[in-house]
Amino acid sequence: MTPKAAAFIETVLHLQPRLAVFDCDGTLWAGDAGEEFFDWELRQRVVSDEVVRWARPRYADYRAGKVIEDDMCGEMVTMHRGLTEAQVQQAANRFFEENFVSQIFPEMRELVNRLRASGCDVWAVSSTNEWVIRAGMKYCGIADNRILAAAVAIENGMVTDRLVRVPTGAGKPAAIHEVIGKEPDAAFGNSRWDTEMLAIGRNGFAVNPNPDLEKTARERGWTVYRPDKIRG
Repeated sequence: MTPKAAAFIETVLHLQPRLAVFDCDGTLWAGDAGEEFFDWELRQRVVSDEVVRWARPRYADYRAGKVIEDDMCGEMVTMHRGLTEAQVQQAANRFFEENFVSQIFPEMRELVNRLRASGCDVWAVSSTNEWVIRAGMKYCGIADNRILAAAVAIENGMVTDRLVRVPTGAGKPAAIHEVIGKEPDAAFGNSRWDTEMLAIGRNGFAVNPNPDLEKTARERGWTVYRPDKIRG
C-alpha cells in the first residue's frame, strides 16, 4: 500500500466514525458492476428472450436521457420477475467473481475492515441490484444485513416486480433514514448520484469522483481521494 493510501485510511480512522456508508460502483471498486451485470446477464440469457428484446432498447433510451435514473435502476431489478432468487444470486456471484474481484480498490477494502474492527457500523448503499452488491460484499467485508441496494419483494423464493427501494440520488439518504435511522459520520461516493448521501454525512469523501461530483466536493470542502491503480 502506498503512503498516500495509508494516509487516507488514517485520516478517516482519526475521525472515529461510528456510522459509515459507502457507495459501491466506482467507490469500493473500479467500474459499474450494475451496468456490466445487466449486459452480461442479457448475453448469458439469465433472463428470458422477451426480456432481452425489451431491455436493450430500454437501456439505450436511458443512456439517451429518455428514461430517468430511478426508473432504470428499478427496472434492472424488476426484470427478474419470475426467476428464483437463488438463480439470480448464483448468476451475480459468478459474474462478480469473474469480472470485479480484481477491480476492488485494496485501500478501500482495508478501510472497511479497519472501520469495522474499530466498532464502526459500516453499510453499503447502492442503486445496483442487491444480488450483485451481496456478491461484492463477500470480498469487501460488509454483512448482508448492512446492505441498502435496489431490491424487490421476494415471495416463496421467487423474485417479484414489487420494488422495495431504489437508493439513488435522494433515495440514498431516504433509505439511510428509514432503515438505519441516523445520519452517518462518514459517507463515501463517486458520482452525482451520491451527492445527497455525502451531504448528510458529517464528513463527506469523494472517492475516485466523476468530474461533476469532484466539482461539488471542492465547493463543499469534502475530501477528494483517488485510489491507487488496480494492480494486475
